[in-house]
Amino acid sequence: MTRPSWHKYFMDIAELVATRSTCLRRKVGAVAVKNKKIICTGYNGAPSGVTHCEKRGCMREELNIPSGERHELCWAVHAEANIVAQAALHGDVLEGATVYVTVQPCVSCVKLMVSAGVDKIIFKGDYPDELAQKIADEAFLDLVRYKE
Repeated sequence: MTRPSWHKYFMDIAELVATRSTCLRRKVGAVAVKNKKIICTGYNGAPSGVTHCEKRGCMREELNIPSGERHELCWAVHAEANIVAQAALHGDVLEGATVYVTVQPCVSCVKLMVSAGVDKIIFKGDYPDELAQKIADEAFLDLVRYKE
């Protein structure tokens, strides 16, 4: 058995975190890491204390909202946004961190990552967002596709 690289190790953890997602459309997991230490994790789902989509149904499906549009019309919080929330809640600092995420982040999550001081996002699945890439480039946030 060969030992996984650090990148594979953290991306595998992000994939495991995604299994906690309560989203009916897409399960996303994320892990924030600094100096090979996990700072926090996040997955997409309803905020604490709010009924999960698994129980109430998908607002986006009911309203026929296409993927990538009108993110505010959803009960769920994105995995990357949950990382920022969890770090803030527990007093952790994301400045200088790398975030591993199972899907390419949307523009809103890229803006949060920039504002939180994240240095790099390594993503796996496609969710192309041209504006997200432009903001990442201008803010010197490395947005990198994962390669095994």
